Amino acid sequence: MISTDNLTVSFGGWDLFRDISLVINPRDRIGLVGRNGAGKTTLLKVLTGEQPATSGVVTRSADCTIGYLPQQMATADTTTLVAETAKAFDQLIALEREITRLTDEITTRTDYETAEYEQLLHALNDATDRYHILGGGNREAEIERTLLGLGFRRSDFNRPTSEFSGGWRMRIELAKLLLRRPSVFLLDEPTNHLDIESIQWLEEYLRDYPGAVVLISHDRAFLDAVTNRTVEISLGRIYDYKAPYSHYVELRHERREQQMAAYTNQQRMIEKTEEFIEKFRYKPTKSNQVQSRVKQLEKLDRLEVDDEDVSRLNLRFPPAPRSGQIVAEVCEAGKSFGPKRVFGGADFVIGRGDRIALVGRNGEGKTTFARMLVGELAASEGTLRLGHNVRVGYYAQDQTGTLDGDATVLDTLDRVAVGDIRTRLRDILGAFLFRGEEVDKKVRVLSGGERARLAMARMMLSPHNLLVMDEPTNHMDMRSKDVLKQALMRYDGTLVVVSHDREFLDGMVDKIYEFRDGGVREYLGGIHYFLERRKLESMQQIEVATAAVSPAAASGAASVAASGKSGKEEYKQRKEAEKELRRVRGAIEKTETSIARLEGEIAGWDARIADSATSGIDMADPAVFESYNALKRRLESEMHTWEKLHYELELLTE
Repeated sequence: MISTDNLTVSFGGWDLFRDISLVINPRDRIGLVGRNGAGKTTLLKVLTGEQPATSGVVTRSADCTIGYLPQQMATADTTTLVAETAKAFDQLIALEREITRLTDEITTRTDYETAEYEQLLHALNDATDRYHILGGGNREAEIERTLLGLGFRRSDFNRPTSEFSGGWRMRIELAKLLLRRPSVFLLDEPTNHLDIESIQWLEEYLRDYPGAVVLISHDRAFLDAVTNRTVEISLGRIYDYKAPYSHYVELRHERREQQMAAYTNQQRMIEKTEEFIEKFRYKPTKSNQVQSRVKQLEKLDRLEVDDEDVSRLNLRFPPAPRSGQIVAEVCEAGKSFGPKRVFGGADFVIGRGDRIALVGRNGEGKTTFARMLVGELAASEGTLRLGHNVRVGYYAQDQTGTLDGDATVLDTLDRVAVGDIRTRLRDILGAFLFRGEEVDKKVRVLSGGERARLAMARMMLSPHNLLVMDEPTNHMDMRSKDVLKQALMRYDGTLVVVSHDREFLDGMVDKIYEFRDGGVREYLGGIHYFLERRKLESMQQIEVATAAVSPAAASGAASVAASGKSGKEEYKQRKEAEKELRRVRGAIEKTETSIARLEGEIAGWDARIADSATSGIDMADPAVFESYNALKRRLESEMHTWEKLHYELELLTE
């Protein structure tokens, strides 16, 4: 469909990538990966023809059509959501006009035996066939399915596009792109403006799509779900793996180890051969052997090890000052903007050390609540109070937009730094991969990922014990995102993060607050637990909706039940629920046994410590208290697990 041959793109004498060749086949699902600035977006632009290559050739097959979604694009604001989305069907609309014209002309003519009349009939037949092939008969249904899948509501369909935020306008452009059904999708960060449910819908859509897909994404779970091939751009070269992202990481590591082993063995052989040549070069009795070794080296195909991009974000948050046990107390809080109520009834306490994710559809109030938490917005109802000695650090979703484009990288930090830390600004920037002359770059020429790193560096100049982060991974490359996750997992303060990246949240948070339908619901568990519960709740909601349908619809449902399909699905669902119930009860029993055992061990330690004179315990030995405290930490962890399991049991038996 699309192929490149010896493609090179250069800027000012520097090669972004050189002599790369790539073939995109029908049904390919390609993840294009690499660090920020490696040339991923540039390659997509070259494939579309939007940007010329310095040298090399891009070849497209005659029937190849391209649908390109850039990270940023101009969006229309002159019509309604449905009318704007329907522009994706311009070809169908033109066919409808042609069919109407041909039909009217055929109806009014009476020269049935002429060649012209026969040509009109053939033209009408061809136009009608093409209309049906392109799905003209269910255009409205396709528009509705796509818009609902991308998170729009039916009440949004007739709203002017000018009322939607920038993220929602990007969704409109994505909907138009999907509905055009090109033979090749080129998608640059398509998940940046999508919530978790919309990302899952897009995964299913792209998996089943009959054409090819090439996408840039830093969402590992999304790449694993969609792609079957990974192309890495690194240091001007490409590496093609027939595997999804997680498998590619393993294969790349194995390939690197094999290359290093073969290279090391060959270098050892070369070194020994050269030593032999030098040692016996001038001995006549060894001349034949020396010449043989010289020829052997001349014919040797010398191995090379692929260059590796070892630049890495070095990120560590400053130690958190100690706050009170209650970091924030939220009591029936809500927020409205004029007549529009965003959410209400938020009632919970954020404790010291909590690690919380705010999730939900865009526009449900996650960012609004984050801004209330840091004091940028006041509650319209209820109260939200911060606890004792809480110092808030805030990374806003539009943080990069607050940077002065005319300032240099170094000036950006210098303007906010105070005290001795000003002497270490270059070291701090180096840790964020701004080295040498890069610190003198103007902010306006930085990529999105570079701006995100700079904004993060600026935020970290001061210690905080409550971090509120709104989409911190947007525009970050995969390795930088992994390093940020590890730094946040080591962070010893309280964390509240808004993110749609399941892989990023996995293992990092232990409590979820879902903003949905104007309310806030708490889930005690990680992100995958939340997704499982939401799936089950959606099934329960479908049952409730089915029970409330009209008598006519109920009659139709009864006929389906009579066919046995509904009963089978109900039986399967009941069995799954029973299995989950048994699992939770078994886990509770196991946890209670563990708690009893740990309490017994701790009681034994208490008795021995109280009577250390006769028990033989050395109270001056730090290992004694380390062992004792380790038992108490394990007990606290088991108690927390027990509480979560009982909450699960309560939900399952409601």
